[in-house]
Amino acid sequence: MSFHPALRFFLLFSGILLSGCKGGDTGESILPERELSQDFKDYWFAGEAEITSYDLLQYRYGEPREGEAALIFVTEDFLKEEQVKANRKSENSVPVLKLNATKNFLTGIYPYSIMQSTFYPLEGNSHALKVTASIQEWCGQVYMQLNNRNKYEILSHSYFEGEEDQFPSLSRYHLENEVWNQIRIDPQLLPTGNIKMIPSFEYIRLAHIEIKAYDAFAEFYMDKGLSVYRISYPKLQRKLLIYHHPVFPHPIEKWEEVSQRDGEEVRSTATKKSRLKIDYWTRNSNNDLPLRDNLKLN
Repeated sequence: MSFHPALRFFLLFSGILLSGCKGGDTGESILPERELSQDFKDYWFAGEAEITSYDLLQYRYGEPREGEAALIFVTEDFLKEEQVKANRKSENSVPVLKLNATKNFLTGIYPYSIMQSTFYPLEGNSHALKVTASIQEWCGQVYMQLNNRNKYEILSHSYFEGEEDQFPSLSRYHLENEVWNQIRIDPQLLPTGNIKMIPSFEYIRLAHIEIKAYDAFAEFYMDKGLSVYRISYPKLQRKLLIYHHPVFPHPIEKWEEVSQRDGEEVRSTATKKSRLKIDYWTRNSNNDLPLRDNLKLN
């Protein structure tokens, strides 16, 4: 069924169209088939990635830390069985929208580097096919990976005692990591209402919490012309707010992560600096360094 754009906008934010994506207790609800528009194909199949840089204020060790973040979105072909990028399109590959999300900030003398990758299918009824996350700092490094097969097969490696090699297997719940990709494809895909969701791998590692789905409440609202997707985790005393444009291609302008620490509200934020659409993988010579100035990256 198709709608006039203005009517579709009204229905989307009144919750009518979103009602088909509401999550249940298991997160196993069928996601709607994605029908890719010509606008989508023109934007995402042009042989370029979209890179957005952000000013980051990351709360860590009781203090806010200034840094930089980047979201890199790109479409590619993905081998569902091998769970890796395909060298070429074939009957064994599926098209995905990949997000590489990075954060870099200092905690005193030593740096933090965080990267999360999410591979989300453009068509079909599925959650993310793969999620990875790594965190490096001078004390050590941790790594997590999810492979979506019959269940979520997860591996987690950490240098912390009590968090050493773990290999949990979970039912397919909603993933916080995948909501960023869903926003860019079609916000109708996002779950709303009372749901169970696995928090971002970054948060799981930094907060040292159990790897599992937590009760959450997800909702939309409008704020100064931007659509806000808010996820609240009561038990974790944490909220994630993603501010994005309500019309395609739904670029993400900023986000906020609000938590409670010793009865006090603390907030990590990221605000857009610059956006560039480019085939960055071919721009790897020293002559291409000025492109980082275009992105306002230090």
